[in-house]
Amino acid sequence: MMADIILSLILLGSLIGLAWPFLLYPLILRALPTKGEHPVAGPTPTASLLFCAYNEGAAMPEKLDNLAMLKGRYPGLEIWAFDDGSSDDTAAQIMARGDLVSLVRGPGRSGKAHGMKQLAARARGDVLIFTDANVLLDGEAVERLLARYADPAVGGVLGSLHYLGDGESATAAVGSLYWRIEEMLKDEESRTGNVLGADGSIFSIRRDLYPDFPDTVLDDLTVSMAVVFAGRRLVKAKDVIARERLVAARGDEYRRKVRIAARAWHTHGHLRPQLRRMGALDRFKYASRKMVRWFGALFLLSGGLAAMALAWRIAPWLALALLAAGGGAVLAGVLMRRGPLAAIVDIVIAYVATLQGVARAMRGNTFAVWNPAKSR
Repeated sequence: MMADIILSLILLGSLIGLAWPFLLYPLILRALPTKGEHPVAGPTPTASLLFCAYNEGAAMPEKLDNLAMLKGRYPGLEIWAFDDGSSDDTAAQIMARGDLVSLVRGPGRSGKAHGMKQLAARARGDVLIFTDANVLLDGEAVERLLARYADPAVGGVLGSLHYLGDGESATAAVGSLYWRIEEMLKDEESRTGNVLGADGSIFSIRRDLYPDFPDTVLDDLTVSMAVVFAGRRLVKAKDVIARERLVAARGDEYRRKVRIAARAWHTHGHLRPQLRRMGALDRFKYASRKMVRWFGALFLLSGGLAAMALAWRIAPWLALALLAAGGGAVLAGVLMRRGPLAAIVDIVIAYVATLQGVARAMRGNTFAVWNPAKSR
């Protein structure tokens, strides 16, 4: 009897751990009061747009056209790019548009964090806008982003990322669903105070808040969290739209998640002293949206083992039947590119990749450089 209770508690705890960041945490956020913004009349701040690139030759024509469109709509926009030792024609394409983009070339592979620091040191805009080489911004993005800085309490503003190509594979579909949930969580976090961290697709901060940090950390998280640590608000603008193509291949997505998780855990260690000084609500948000997810594979494993043990105690044949059904579903999902079984496999793969990345970071390994996904 006691064993049944323990196993049931393990199963329940595992289910709560899996559901917390995607179901329970959003419900709690929705119950919290809204924290409004208080704009003050004044001049629109100047802006510098920064991005790093490595072997993005295929994406550069569309990226440069997009930047030209933004510059035409916002003539005062300063644009900087860092080439991280590309072996294709990325740097040549950017140099050919020297009237539009100022290029800094790295000595070789030094990583995005290093590159962004080089650009931030050269930028002169009141607001630094960070984006990725393969991301396209809507025409109104710069104007709408800067408008949120009319509130002097706002130190950083995120945009909204819309993914393209979600019907190309189960991997892309799962990635799209995950990101829609992520965008919804950021909206609710912003409404109730601070968003707890940005991704690199589109975010901005006041230039005087840009921090110092080592090249090995996740610069998007480190830079955006500097706003919160400074006592300013990090908010999200839903009407600032960035667009990016999804990764369609499982191998590409697995490697990407391992790299991001390893850098995120390493960054967590770097930021830990400042994280401990945050307010209670921000610490709760950070743990709920980030830390719980890092260990999702452990919740999945412990819950699965507890369920199997409970089934075995009821009847051994039931446990064997569940094991056979689960194994068959996983095999079918691995062989398929689309459909619910393929999506379930991709969710499990995402959990495993994230935990592997965290484990690598715990052993002292991290990633300073990156490679564009071939299936994007």
